Parts: sequence; structure tokens; C-alpha cells
Amino acid sequence: MSAEILATPDTGAAPVGHYAYDQVDRAFLHDRVEQFRDQVARRLSGALSEDEFKPLRLMNGLYLQLHAYMLRVAIPYGILDSRQMRELAHIARTYDRDYGHFTTRQNIQFNWIRLEDTPDILARLAAVDMHAIQTSGNCIRNITCDQFAGAAVDELLDPRVHAEILRQWSTLHPEFSFLPRKFKIAISGSPNDRVAARFHDIGLVAKPGRHGTVFDVFVGGGMGRTPVVGVHLRDNLPEEDLLAYLEAMVRVYNEYGRRDNIYKARIKILVQALGAEGYREKVDAEFAAMDRARYRLPPETVAAIRARFGTPVLDAPSDAADRLAEARRTDALFDRWVRTNTHPHRAAGYISAVVSLKPDGGIPGDATSAQIDAIADIADRFSFGEIRISHMQNIVLGHVRQDQLHALWQELGRAGLASANIGLIGDIIACPGLDYCSLANARSIPIAQKLSARFANPALQERIGDLQIKISGCINACGHHHAGHIGILGVDKKGEEFFQLTLGGSAGNDAAIGQILGPALPEDATVDAIAHLVDAYLVHRTDGERFLDTYRRLGAALFKDAVYALA
Repeated sequence: MSAEILATPDTGAAPVGHYAYDQVDRAFLHDRVEQFRDQVARRLSGALSEDEFKPLRLMNGLYLQLHAYMLRVAIPYGILDSRQMRELAHIARTYDRDYGHFTTRQNIQFNWIRLEDTPDILARLAAVDMHAIQTSGNCIRNITCDQFAGAAVDELLDPRVHAEILRQWSTLHPEFSFLPRKFKIAISGSPNDRVAARFHDIGLVAKPGRHGTVFDVFVGGGMGRTPVVGVHLRDNLPEEDLLAYLEAMVRVYNEYGRRDNIYKARIKILVQALGAEGYREKVDAEFAAMDRARYRLPPETVAAIRARFGTPVLDAPSDAADRLAEARRTDALFDRWVRTNTHPHRAAGYISAVVSLKPDGGIPGDATSAQIDAIADIADRFSFGEIRISHMQNIVLGHVRQDQLHALWQELGRAGLASANIGLIGDIIACPGLDYCSLANARSIPIAQKLSARFANPALQERIGDLQIKISGCINACGHHHAGHIGILGVDKKGEEFFQLTLGGSAGNDAAIGQILGPALPEDATVDAIAHLVDAYLVHRTDGERFLDTYRRLGAALFKDAVYALA
């Protein structure tokens, strides 16, 4: 964490929801862009080979995919402002194919980037206080956060300030820039896990303690080739020890994590090998040996970071809720959207609105430049210019007056962004798959589109209720299929694309890894199979029972028969 940043006075109004950069931050980004501009020039001239260039481009978020370079842009803890959103729209129009893809790590990816354009893109991002640093490589990646942070009615503590502190601590950390493998941290301030804390290398839950903020700590969770639900490492970590304890955790991993086998290099494998108690003992020993004063996070530092966040003035009129209720009574389509696409707010007269990036037959997480611009305009008009990206690949407008929600919904409709499907079967997570990714075994996008079209009827979606489908094109699980109520994994069978179904996964407080249902199926048969699973669920569920609850109550046999009995 930079002491200079904290010592430099802010020169402008802080943006609502996220940390305000100053001249020190901006000078750093400028220097970083110019370093990479020189590296790109040397690569284009042949002075650098691809092997020499690869670690340099990865530390700047640039991947070489199947057909082109892909640039992954960081959206720290998932929050940005309308000015930044408009710049993303410009990049999509000017340097890509007119769209961007929002990811499960609360980032955005541009999939058709020319190498020679990347320095100019990064310079444009830096001009609006954005970058692509550590969005790839074996380092600490983007810190993710609850999409309703600072707004949710159930929140115990707003975690965004601590997410920013962790971002500063982890950025270009001299010890942790070349870890055994990539490293992911998530933080929440709600007792209801909306960040998949138990599926992260480190998951943190912030809450008020007797003497200030404390954290519950999870470690060793992850998906991919070896899916693991994380270990509950400790409760009530004091705020002042947050950086020291995380430093000890990552330092133990950096020392003992395997580097001889890429498939066994994640911290989850280390925690399994040592056992939870063995890993805890090593962390505690490292923690005890550290110069704690050097790493101490004092209240004044936390206050200084908090002061760099803008806060909204919440002044809804006293009749805001009544006006929303009247709009819902007179507009059935709007009423349906409110039921699915809003979240309770802590302030009277306000609500959080979720903008679905999952239209019927669409590509999950994709938005055109026009839609990205429209979201920026809508955020300025209705939500203090603040925009949140969820790990479910949707957009959240955190602070919307209830009396203005109907007008917001109408604007979303004009932009093609009014799908009423959040939390329902149409709210599908999917990675880019074999259409873009060189690691994938199968395409994720077409099957997501077919499923979305198959279950497009809004009344059917509401009847089915809470059912999460998550799709990955390979075992790396970028689509989080292990945590889906229904997970879909693309596999290769002698050059043909097949899909393996898993049931019973969850990323919430009841975290669980989905279990394989049976043999993999071709694409269209997989779509039919999911329809059979849904039919079986609707027949056998009890009142108010989710698909996940029915599966856990009845077991896999019923659902396996629904898919394979007539095959």
C-alpha cells in the first residue's frame, strides 16, 4: 500500500462508490503504459520473442487467444463510474467489434484487439483511472466484492474500503508477482454470501466486532480440475492485522506451493496436502515472526482511504415507495421485472436495480457499445453515476429512488436491457468457450443461447424459480459450472463437442460442488436433458422448494432417470 497516495491531498470530488485517484496514481499508470508501449514496439520489431514478451503482456492483461489478442480490463471490486463506462464503450467501438464481455471476476474483456493498438488503449484507460494490471499472470488478481456493497439491507459492514486497501497492498507486490499460480481474493460484508467466498483462494467476510471491524477468513477454495470448498481458517481477525495475516497466508503459499506441476500449484492443493491445521500452523508461525508494526493497518489509514470514496446523498421523497407500488399495480410487465431484478436497499425510498446482460437467445455477459453508453447515461440520471459489475455477469445500479424505478426500466427497455430473469433459469453464466479461448474443449456460447431461447417464456421462468445454470468450456471452470445448481462442462470426445452435467452445486453459504450426473451428451441432447431435469423438478418439488432443495431432498437417481432412462 502506497504511503505517498495517502499523503497526497485529493484534488477533486470523489466518485460515488470507488476510490478517487490522484496525481501519484495517475503518474504511476502513465509510466506503466509507456513501459508497455516500448515492450510492444520491441515485440513488433522482433527484438523480443513471444516467449520473452508473454510474461510482460500477461502482467498487463493481454492474452493471445484463438483468433486475436484479448485484453482484460480491471474493474476493482466491480465498481466504476459513468465516465469510465463511456470509455469502455469507446474502446469497444474503436478497437474491438463493437462489444465487450463482462466476466465472473467483475472485469471486462475485449476479444478482438490488435497488438499494436494496446498501448493506446491502455493510455485511454489510464486517462479515466483504469488499467489492466494483474488481470492475468501468476499474481493476485482483481479483488472481487458484493455487488450490493454499501446498499444492501442485510449488510453488516461495507467491504469496499477494505477491498481498495487489499488492491493497493497486492498491486505489484514485490514478493507476490510470480506466485506458483494465479491467486483470487473475494470480500463481503454480508452474512449472506454473494461473492462465493468459499470458492476463493482467500475469502473474507467483514463484520463489526467488539473493538472495531473484524474478518472471518476462508482459504483454499477453488474450482477447476480439482474443485474444493474452502476451509474456514479463523474468525474475528482484527482489522489492524488484516494485511499482516494475509501477507503470512500468501507467503506460506509462495514458499510451499508446488511449481513443478501447473495442475497442483493452486493454494487449495497446498491446504489439502498440509491439512487445514498444518497450513494454519505455518501461517501462525509466519504471522508471529513478522514485524507486526510494519504491517499494522491503523484506523487513520482506513479513514484516509474511506475519505477518498464519494457517498451518495440519499434523499428520496417520503412517498417514493407508494409511487413505486402504484406503478407496479398499473404495469404488469414492470411488476414482473421488479420482482426479479431488484434488491432491497438499506435506505428508505431506495432500491438496487439489476440490469440483466442475458437477453433471450443472447450471449451471457456481452454488451454492445451502444448498451454500455446507455448504461452510463442511465446511471448518471438514476444512480449517482455509479455502476457495479456482478460476478454473475450482470450490471447493478446500487442507489435508485423507488419513485424513479419505472422510468429507469423504460430506459432499459429502449436499450434492449430489460430482461426480467435475474436469479432465474435465463440468468445463465457462461465463459467465452471455444469460440475464443485456446484452452476450451467446447463452445459455451451456443448452448447458452439455445437454453436461453428454450426457457425464454417469462411466466415459465418465474414458475421454475431459483435455478442457476453455469457453463464452462473446459475444466478450468471459468463459467463456475462446479457451483451451478445445474453445471455444464464442455468436453472433447474424439474431436466432437460433448457436455457433462453436474447437479447440486452452490456458491453461497451452503457451498457445494456439483456431482456428475452421467455420461456426457451432444449439444442438442444436453438442452433436451435440462428440459427433462426441469420437468422432473416441477413434478416433485414441494411448495416453495428450489431446484437445489429438491435435488438434495430426493437425490440424483430421480434426475438421472429423467435424463438417461429413455436414451
